[in-house]
Amino acid sequence: MNTIGHHYIVEASGCSPDVIGKVESVEQILVRAAEVAGVQVWSISFHRFSPNGVSGVVVISESHLALHTWPEYGYVALDIFTCGDDAKPETAMAYALKEFGAKSAHITEVTRGLEEGDQAFFHSIVTWEEQLLRKAGGDGQRPPSARRKTARRKTARRKTSAKAKSQ
Repeated sequence: MNTIGHHYIVEASGCSPDVIGKVESVEQILVRAAEVAGVQVWSISFHRFSPNGVSGVVVISESHLALHTWPEYGYVALDIFTCGDDAKPETAMAYALKEFGAKSAHITEVTRGLEEGDQAFFHSIVTWEEQLLRKAGGDGQRPPSARRKTARRKTARRKTSAKAKSQ
């Protein structure tokens, strides 16, 4: 089965308000996330809202990385969509979550542009939660995340036979 792209929708909780409240920090993190994903950056646009919050997008040759932050809640809504086989969106996501200081993340991966040779496209969805635990000692290093699948749903296209269509 062929696919066109991978779309990650991330709800990051427990993020550092000092980091996610500064437009310069957030922009630097998202641009670096694109770089570690191995994609080409085409355009960058970020804005700080008063009194809190940052919105931004990094347009890449393979699609985009976008976010909005709520420092008062320690929350980041992150969106990463890449096309092709060479991009590493999971690497970008892991980097951004680490830099935001996220304690947990609810992640939905949408595999987009699936098709079975007939040019009729569909997608599949997988959702899980990551507990991003900090290592004791305050050295900023993290152990591997504790991944907990909270739900798994795969949306499959139903093929309807010609006979069923004519009835």
